[in-house]
Amino acid sequence: MHLPTIADIEAAAVRIAPYVRRTPLLRSDALDAATGAKVAVKAECLQRFGAFKARGAFNRIASFTEEERGRGVLAYSSGNHAQAVAGAAGVFGIPAVIVMPSDAPKVKVENTRALGGEIVFYDRVKEDREAIGVALAETRGLALVRPFDDPHVIAGQGTAGLEIFEDGGPVDIALAPGSGGGLVSGLALALTARCPDVRVYAVEPEGHDDIVRSLHSHAREVNAPGVRSICDALLADRMGALPFAIAQQRLAGAVAVCDDAVRAAMRFAFRELRVVLEPGGAIALAAALTGAVDLKDARVAIVASGGNVDPAMYAQIVSA
Repeated sequence: MHLPTIADIEAAAVRIAPYVRRTPLLRSDALDAATGAKVAVKAECLQRFGAFKARGAFNRIASFTEEERGRGVLAYSSGNHAQAVAGAAGVFGIPAVIVMPSDAPKVKVENTRALGGEIVFYDRVKEDREAIGVALAETRGLALVRPFDDPHVIAGQGTAGLEIFEDGGPVDIALAPGSGGGLVSGLALALTARCPDVRVYAVEPEGHDDIVRSLHSHAREVNAPGVRSICDALLADRMGALPFAIAQQRLAGAVAVCDDAVRAAMRFAFRELRVVLEPGGAIALAAALTGAVDLKDARVAIVASGGNVDPAMYAQIVSA
């Protein structure tokens, strides 16, 4: 597979325009004061299906050949990519099979089913979702839509970066969730093409910091099995090969933040930005609020990547 380019992202923006929302950039005096910066929050929590994943899913499925569309699709995901693929497949009249961890948030499972996805569960700790997905796709003859290691998916996610520049102008620093790296690598491709001096950082949960370690070792590191975090959307075993290749060229670095900082960011987003964020969707905001990256006097873009959160968990966190 080839590394996507800015031309691929620009083409993706045209291709997916009929299907996705152009999400707003949110600003807050309280956030500027807390960070010492001029901050814009890209509200992908308001995206179709509740997360940025719609961009990559639509770009991949809209690029299918007629033969691929006739076969149906398969995706493996903890929830947001699951919903996006099931929803995008439904728009194109394609059946979708989704491999999901048995401990996925109930809201993500219910939403995936409601969007028409057939769910196959697996054990996140003991089983390999990619191996299960590849085998099932081959057995049933389904076209595989990978969550991040696909040039079409990365290009689709990168369209969020184009919108940040077009709607807010040049930025000095950008923060986005890490995990498999589809979003942050696509964002970095788009923003460095428009703002050559921008510094883009991936943000990860503490204990699941493979990108931090990978950028230091110049090799893809693997997360230890069984390490937990409330950021269920950000628990990929390691960064994808394509995103890592981009990260080595385009990322300024990566940082990790703790779950308590994520909870505080969710509360801040609710009270100051008036948006609902899931834990993984709040992690870049958490990095900004904790000073994990020095933002003083900078023009900053933060991607609030998703809002698909379990209602009981959310109520407990925001009322604390």
